[in-house]
Amino acid sequence: MDQAELKKRTKQFGLRVVKVVDALPNDSVGRAIGNQLVRSGTSVGANYRAACPGRSKAEFIAKLGIVNEEADESGYWMELIIEGDLLPPDRVERLLDEANRITAIMVASGKSAQQSIINEKQRK
Repeated sequence: MDQAELKKRTKQFGLRVVKVVDALPNDSVGRAIGNQLVRSGTSVGANYRAACPGRSKAEFIAKLGIVNEEADESGYWMELIIEGDLLPPDRVERLLDEANRITAIMVASGKSAQQSIINEKQRK
């Protein structure tokens, strides 16, 4: 998967998060969890975009770490939505799966970039 595809995928993730948040109950719990989820869920794509034109591999790795944290946090809020019976599980489970997949992709990308730095140092 290339950068353009991941940019699109993370943006779609953010848009899907917004729709789930919009479906949450309009009570204190729904608003509190919704606010947290919309922040972390939309941050995934924004931070991935920020990582792409990174000035260095180290900066790229650091930004991917943020993307990873935000995707993982989004998963946490979705788990609360499911386990707290705020929405039917089938309304959230595919999005939760996508959060987990994005997390795994970012971890793998970070490891690959880190290995690239190590390889460059060894060549010198």
